[in-house]
Amino acid sequence: MKHADIDAIVRTLKRTVLRWNPTAVGQVAAESRDPFRVLISCLLSLRTKDEVTGEASARLFRRADTPATILALREATIARLIYPVGFYRTKAKVIRGVCRTLIAEYSGRVPDDLDELLKFKGVGRKTANLVVSIGYGKPGICVDTHVHRISNRWGYVNTRTPEETEQALRRKLPRWHWIVFNDLLVSFGQNVCKPISPFCSRCPVERYCAKVGVTRHR
Repeated sequence: MKHADIDAIVRTLKRTVLRWNPTAVGQVAAESRDPFRVLISCLLSLRTKDEVTGEASARLFRRADTPATILALREATIARLIYPVGFYRTKAKVIRGVCRTLIAEYSGRVPDDLDELLKFKGVGRKTANLVVSIGYGKPGICVDTHVHRISNRWGYVNTRTPEETEQALRRKLPRWHWIVFNDLLVSFGQNVCKPISPFCSRCPVERYCAKVGVTRHR
């Protein structure tokens, strides 16, 4: 089995990621440096394609971009602005609830602590870690379907669920890679390391990959 040299992998992906479109949430973070916008765009991104997330975030933020201004909108208005993200009606309700809690309990400021973020209804570990890492620049490991799949495909971890993958990466992944890991692997997974039939022939880190579970590739 090939050895997943994680330092070489991250170094290589940092060079090649510039060829690909940035993730929607990563672009929000880069443009705004606003943890609140990162939080809301993270919520919108769940089970939604990146291009839809980016457009929906932009529409919403043009209308309202603070907890107070979003809370002033009717739930139906938020739903209309974020459509067609997945579960847009439910997300409109969750977003208003998050804004209400931020104002009532946190003086309108998004907390930078994982455990505090997990107290919000509708905020899971993926969202909380992403807010901490790219919203605040603090170490956090956000594991979505791309990070889970690719980390196992490389042979770097051997886990069954994203939750197990997060804990395995917390134990094994050097801390200086934590913040960039999600953004790199999401872009890599969207463009090269596809769930089915990945583009191994043009993969910049193929020599480090054990191809665990890969039965067909291009």
